[in-house]
Amino acid sequence: ATCGHGCKYGECMGPNKCKCFPGFTGKTCNQDLNECGLKPRPCEHRCMNTHGSYKCYCLNGYMLMPDGTCASSRTCAMVNCQYGCEEVKGQVQCLCPSGGLQLGPNGRTCIDIDECSTGKAVCSYNRRCVNTFGSFYCKCQLGYELKYTSGRYNCVDVNECVTNTHRCNLHAECLNTEGSFQCKCKQGYRGSGFDCA
Repeated sequence: ATCGHGCKYGECMGPNKCKCFPGFTGKTCNQDLNECGLKPRPCEHRCMNTHGSYKCYCLNGYMLMPDGTCASSRTCAMVNCQYGCEEVKGQVQCLCPSGGLQLGPNGRTCIDIDECSTGKAVCSYNRRCVNTFGSFYCKCQLGYELKYTSGRYNCVDVNECVTNTHRCNLHAECLNTEGSFQCKCKQGYRGSGFDCA
């Protein structure tokens, strides 16, 4: 089976037919499936979509059970947690619905961890880190775009001269460079390439 467009988060099953891994969707399995929008809903109270998965959490005063349901809890109600709580050895602890969130100084609300600035996030050399609430993702560096080449997805240089996204002067030539471009005034003109006289 060959899939010319590739299957980003899935397997090629037939001519251009992808079978997506759980949590992903689309013709090339390149889109995250929002499980929170599915019917029946996967969580009893609140649902947070994550890349390729989801997390359940409960309203204040409820405790998250192992099966994703929420049980009423007087102790949780007293602690006043933002995202529900759990009891560990008789001790009540507030929960955060994602590993990219941490309990704030008050021990009740969750604050975002910026994985990009803390160095927790590792993106390959030609990708940059983008922080999101509770998580992060890796995006191609500026001047590059995600393309399916030689059997996998890669960040490939954008040829600004061909895509016409350069800002070169009418009397200048556009020269593509790795991740960028340059402008050079044509013969008989002088200037920066963005301005030619």
